Amino acid sequence: MNTPNALVVGGTSGIGLAAARQLRARGANVHIVGRGKERLDAVAESDPDLIGHRADGGDRAAVAAVAAAIGTVDWLVISLSGSEGMGPIADLDLDALRGAFDAKFWGHLTTIQAVLPRLASSGSITLLSAITARTAMPGTAGLAAINGAIEAMVKPLAAELAPIRVNGVSPGVVDTPWWNGLPDDARREYFARTAQALPTRRIATADDVADIVVTVATNPNMTGTVIEADGGARLVSLG
Repeated sequence: MNTPNALVVGGTSGIGLAAARQLRARGANVHIVGRGKERLDAVAESDPDLIGHRADGGDRAAVAAVAAAIGTVDWLVISLSGSEGMGPIADLDLDALRGAFDAKFWGHLTTIQAVLPRLASSGSITLLSAITARTAMPGTAGLAAINGAIEAMVKPLAAELAPIRVNGVSPGVVDTPWWNGLPDDARREYFARTAQALPTRRIATADDVADIVVTVATNPNMTGTVIEADGGARLVSLG
């Protein structure tokens, strides 16, 4: 049996890196794509079994070149994100929101187009959205639009690309570098307050969500589904 090839775009930190590690633990050849040399170098030191490539998920030619170098991609995971696009609608910086769409939504779509010619017919595509797509949190209309657009692609792509499987994973609040823009004290206070509001009474780790990502990427019976891995965030008010 051939060893499967996994490609994780946005795989140098957070959920993407955790998913890459778990896929490697399952025996896959795992390639990760990241934009920054510093993070790629750090992963090369901490996880030498992961094969790093420097490229921007929004650069179709660059991602296509990575996929061509791999040959056949069995499991494509797209874990692109950005920190912009949040804020009250009256004051929302639309240029920043456009940039956030470029980084995440258009990055997802560009990556799919770039890798599609190299995807195995028995392979899968797993997209990462966020729970803002399906909750009513004030100040997140911009993020909701981005993540909602990603989730809206899952079912039509699953039908169009069959037998390639397409799924999504929708995380809630996860302790990842995405929150590094907040001062440490503010982040700890927010996490503590949010944990008390969540039905699970805890903030998710990157590994918690990565476990779901790996399941939908590798399970041959799952397609056209968005899994909510949010600790119950959609059931309560986090505003």
